[in-house]
Amino acid sequence: MKKIAVFVFNGDPMCFTHVLLNALDMKSGGDDVLIIVEGAATGLTPVLAAADHPLNGLWEKARTAGLVGGVCEACSRKMGTLNAAKAQDLPLLNDMNGHPGMARFQKDGYEIITF
Repeated sequence: MKKIAVFVFNGDPMCFTHVLLNALDMKSGGDDVLIIVEGAATGLTPVLAAADHPLNGLWEKARTAGLVGGVCEACSRKMGTLNAAKAQDLPLLNDMNGHPGMARFQKDGYEIITF
């Protein structure tokens, strides 16, 4: 079993699709996977929560599986999506000057992958 933290910075829904698919695939293979939503990707949190959005099913599957390790608090504030993250009970990460630090995940044995 591997421990993998997928940091997604890219706010393009097509890129986020691949993050969700890969995280779910790795999880099904027995890996411990966390998705960390950062940067422009934090702008997608309200979009993905909309029931009529094409990615909603994958997003909810990932959330239900416990794959969403958290959302950058500072970037959510900047993108105006902090309330959407809170409404979805997503953990707000801020241990590195308001942003989620990768070092914490590395210390916990996670391999870092960025999108």
